[in-house]
Amino acid sequence: MITALSQNIPLVNEKGYLNPIPYNWMLEVSNLGILQGSGSPEGVVVALPTRLYMDIAGASGSILYIKRDTDVGGDRSQGWILV
Repeated sequence: MITALSQNIPLVNEKGYLNPIPYNWMLEVSNLGILQGSGSPEGVVVALPTRLYMDIAGASGSILYIKRDTDVGGDRSQGWILV
């Protein structure tokens, strides 16, 4: 689930650059494809629940992961399970 932006957070800072919260939100809504990388995403890849990750170096049966928890102990890179 993608979190709605707060109206109290400005989209850009005084230099005209996107603030981190709107920037991260834009990444989430614009990149809804399967994330990919080499190796397990656990402890490495930050994502919201329901995102998929494909290990491009994985062997048969250990390729696709799903993000289950929002965070584990405050770490958004934790909570991936192999499916």
